[in-house]
Amino acid sequence: MRVCLILEGSYPYTHGGVSTWMHNYIKAMPDIEFILWVIGANAKDKGKFVYELPANVSEVHEVFLDDALKIKPEKKRYRFRDDELDNLKKVIDCGRPDWDCIVKIFQEKKVKPGALLMSSEFLNMLEEVCASKYKYSAYSDTFHTVRSMMLPLFYMLSQEVPKADIYHTICTGYGGILGVLGHVVHKKPLILSEHGIYSREREEEIIRANWVVASFKKRWIEFFYMLSDAVYKQADLISSLFNRARATQIELGAPKDKCYVIGNGVNYERFAAIPLKEDDGYVDIGAVMRMAPIKDVKTLIYAFYETSLLLKNVRLYILGAEDDKEYAEECYELVRELKLSEKVIFTGQVDVVEYMKKFDFTVLSSISEGQPLSVLESLAARRPCVTTDVGCCRELLEDESDGYGVVGYIAPPMNRSFYARELIRMCSSREERLDMGNRGQLRVRDGFRHEDMIKNYRSLYTKVEE
Repeated sequence: MRVCLILEGSYPYTHGGVSTWMHNYIKAMPDIEFILWVIGANAKDKGKFVYELPANVSEVHEVFLDDALKIKPEKKRYRFRDDELDNLKKVIDCGRPDWDCIVKIFQEKKVKPGALLMSSEFLNMLEEVCASKYKYSAYSDTFHTVRSMMLPLFYMLSQEVPKADIYHTICTGYGGILGVLGHVVHKKPLILSEHGIYSREREEEIIRANWVVASFKKRWIEFFYMLSDAVYKQADLISSLFNRARATQIELGAPKDKCYVIGNGVNYERFAAIPLKEDDGYVDIGAVMRMAPIKDVKTLIYAFYETSLLLKNVRLYILGAEDDKEYAEECYELVRELKLSEKVIFTGQVDVVEYMKKFDFTVLSSISEGQPLSVLESLAARRPCVTTDVGCCRELLEDESDGYGVVGYIAPPMNRSFYARELIRMCSSREERLDMGNRGQLRVRDGFRHEDMIKNYRSLYTKVEE
């Protein structure tokens, strides 16, 4: 069996999160031949993998978004049928096109993105969009906004498609479009496994973004919802990490009968074997997270600062790579400004198992998550958690259905004072931490083992092959 795994902005270029998940996923199925079809931001990263690829990865096909910017305008003319023009207009208007028709325009008709964007047909469609949606915006602003959406999309649709028996995309967005491409071109099954709801995450980013002109934010949000809808409608099976995520997928248009929940799993024995830290008079807190805005490291630092004003015997370790170097430098500077350099330790990318031995509990301050592996690993190691109320965190820490009860504390995202209150609460009682840690370990033992997760994903491959 040849499975084409489609990833965007993660494995094999970066550590942590989805990348760690994917590396262990591939290694756990040595009998399956995997092809990687991966999307990166910059062509300068070509071949620069931070992982040694497992032996069962037979091919890697790399696509870089900045290569789309190198596409030159062309004056080649094409003759389009009425249905092709209608569906292209729906794409430009962020509607709901027939994606089989769109794929065939680029794959069978071999329409080139640079020629299409220079065509009279494209300009006519754009004028209609301007007249109906952007009467009071400068035409040049609308042109450049729409072009910046369409150029990478058309570039993706023009890619050569690797052959596989199953196409398995780990997100919607551009990665999802590659999945649709493989599904339509080679008429093979498509599986979508979302770790977070991609379109909702992009919506949150766009709302906060400075690079998007306010009048076009709605259009960018509609664009990513259009890409998600394409995958939801074309996929044979769709999985999510927890029930609320599945409900969101269905709400956004995914067919209910195609949607499954497959929770994450960790190497339980590996983390369960980590000894507890002895009481040395300090409370040591671990934060296993990439240095990136979506992890909201700054709120964590501020909350720890408030905690340290009341409790002198606390230390914070931040474990993770500099995913965003500029943001990482801002975090380092914040620690210096707050005079926390002796209490906040940035370790970079390290062995989490070794460092877990130092911790009394762990924290997560993200703005958005799916079902974080760092929380599951911490619980498996008998370390309770303080997290933000994102993704599946509340379910992991407060689920009453399995009888294990509360194994951590929850705070609203980006609320430093509330978060500090929960940190202080967790620091205040070693006995309570040990009790929550023991019960949290049992929760992972019974419901979040890696081998069970792999078995469930294998069942998806079996289903679509039948």
